[in-house]
Amino acid sequence: MAFTEKKEHKLEIIPPYQIIQCREANIVEKDGTEVGRTYHRHVRVPGEDVSGDCAELQAVATALWTADVIKAYEDAQAANQPTN
Repeated sequence: MAFTEKKEHKLEIIPPYQIIQCREANIVEKDGTEVGRTYHRHVRVPGEDVSGDCAELQAVATALWTADVIKAYEDAQAANQPTN
């Protein structure tokens, strides 16, 4: 009777700024049969540090988050800040 754990990732890209949503599934198996699964979601925005994320998310961020995309996202965030 051996328990093993593994992770699976599902990535979703949210336009127009290529925001990445990641659903991580933590799967527990006993003798090759799944006995449990939990989920955790997190979001990464253009320009955010993704060095601690899975390799798939890092690759997608590198491909999608060009300097133009990061600037457009930052400009949109600045435009939505409340003024005093």
